[in-house]
Amino acid sequence: MSNTLPDLPYPYDALEPFISKQIMELHHKKHHQTYVNALNAAEQAYAKSSTPRERIALQSALKFNGGGHINHSLFWKNMAPSAAEGKGNGGVLRDGPLKTAIEESFGTLDAFKKEFNTTTAGIQGSGWGWLGLNPTTKRLEITTTANQDPLLTHVPIIGVDIWEHAFYLQYLNVKADYLNAIWNVINFDEAEKRYLDGKAGSRL
Repeated sequence: MSNTLPDLPYPYDALEPFISKQIMELHHKKHHQTYVNALNAAEQAYAKSSTPRERIALQSALKFNGGGHINHSLFWKNMAPSAAEGKGNGGVLRDGPLKTAIEESFGTLDAFKKEFNTTTAGIQGSGWGWLGLNPTTKRLEITTTANQDPLLTHVPIIGVDIWEHAFYLQYLNVKADYLNAIWNVINFDEAEKRYLDGKAGSRL
């Protein structure tokens, strides 16, 4: 079965003013669609391949485009229209299991955001910043992945795209402004669902 581009759970302009309609349209319809198309092509080529050499040669394309598809499919659900703008629930961390876990691991929500932003801004080149659930310790940890590598060592709870196409048209080269702004549209309700699934044993 071919991979398909998932619909956004909100209109392209729903995350404004924090993420512009222009960025969302290009990011979803162009960048994510390109990963989907390339992944389908790589999978079809893999299915037709007849030698280990041919299969090995396709691994980088499968990893890059497959990771791009996985990461972005999570990223869209990872955001919601901002509560600060009166549009939705974005940016609101309610009392509950996820808030308790964040406070246990980082002290406060603000301390978590600061550490997350510092770690993610330190990525050299392109990549992703993650809040993940360590499947062994069941504690939340901040980590990063390069390029479009998916998070395989942890259960992904929150992922933030730090590729330039995610922010440059609006924030230019100032990653810190983008990272500060995105917390206004983070869907903590969705993150809590992932956290609870992870605690129950799902890898997501």
